[in-house]
Amino acid sequence: MAKDIIRAVKGTVDFYPEEMALRVWLYETIRRTSESFGYQEYEGPLLETLELYAAKSGEELVKKQSFVFEDRGGTMVALRPELTPTLARMVAQKQGGLNFPLRWWSYGPFWRYERPQRGRTREFFQWNIDLIGADSPEADAELAAIAARFFQAAGLQPSEIVLFINSRSLMDRELGKIDVPPEIRPEVFNLIDRRDKMKAEAWAANAFELGLSGTQFETLCSLLEDGNLWQTSEELSRFFEAAEALGVAEYMEFAPYIIRGLAYYTGTVMEARDKDQEFRAVLGGGRYDNLVGDVGGDPIPAVGFAMGDKVIELVLQKYGKLPTADALLRPPILVTVFNEETILDSMRLAAQLRQEGLPVATYPEPERLGKQFRYADRLGARAALVLGPEEIQFGKVSVKDLGTGDQVTVDQAQMAAKVREILGLES
Repeated sequence: MAKDIIRAVKGTVDFYPEEMALRVWLYETIRRTSESFGYQEYEGPLLETLELYAAKSGEELVKKQSFVFEDRGGTMVALRPELTPTLARMVAQKQGGLNFPLRWWSYGPFWRYERPQRGRTREFFQWNIDLIGADSPEADAELAAIAARFFQAAGLQPSEIVLFINSRSLMDRELGKIDVPPEIRPEVFNLIDRRDKMKAEAWAANAFELGLSGTQFETLCSLLEDGNLWQTSEELSRFFEAAEALGVAEYMEFAPYIIRGLAYYTGTVMEARDKDQEFRAVLGGGRYDNLVGDVGGDPIPAVGFAMGDKVIELVLQKYGKLPTADALLRPPILVTVFNEETILDSMRLAAQLRQEGLPVATYPEPERLGKQFRYADRLGARAALVLGPEEIQFGKVSVKDLGTGDQVTVDQAQMAAKVREILGLES
């Protein structure tokens, strides 16, 4: 009978070498993009007190979406569902000794207790990037430009992905014009954020439950369709001018219905989606000027965004831009083992090739050469080396090109050059 294999925890992800190669590619693309704008990599702990998230992340994230437990000391602890509160805490702890403005980025694992579905898992990896200590629309535009440059680096065109831009301060001003009371505006923001997630009838009913009048509701609907509303905002006018100067404006579009659900956003907000809006948001972020103060530091302006790994992979796959494992994996050269007596000679040969900067695997035990060649071929190796008694005696090595099947015997001093020739590398 077949054994019952213990299953992985629901919503988690196994990274076999093929998936890991894609994860590394995504990380490297993120790293190059972040560093090209002068940002420095950092990391925070995977565990935080629940109190940190309760400070400002929003009730739904804290109560419904976080993995929370009580530690042995009685403290309520959460697996981190996001990084911005951790960043704010880290800044608050060393605020007097940091050199502002900070340009920081990170890429690591996060957890949210959600129903797993396409583009959403309970365990995921996320890029976080923030500019702290700068309070201007131009700073906001820099963050948006970083997102756009990442899209370019990943091969996505403006015809395939769009970065929607809005301003909470603009929308707060507009809500004030139609006499929406300040105390319910956060709930109205949440209503706007849920517009695309609810049926129209339920959304309207929710608006009236909040206390909006029929006239206020109609005006709100008109505001959310006004593509020129940004022109009344000096903040957004400067933002789009800066985006133009940064050469990425073609990726951006004003969208008054983008508001972002997290409670700590105070100004510009941004959200990227594939052009057809087939998937949920690729990334989201904005300005959050109060969060450092809310976790105990001195108030300081900040702007940033976060991008998870799952949806961007779906978008890249949709447009044929997702690299294949064959393109990403770097298979090693295989040094075969001729017999028991030559194992150490093969290991020495492999060590010599590694000193030359080449990736090399040694077959772990003597087997028929045909079996070793087939293993190398399945591994994706381009070359295999044979070191038998005769080669050892005369200081030679046989190099087999697994792509063409050709095999030549060369001096051991020439083997690295021959391997590089097969791999198409410069000597």
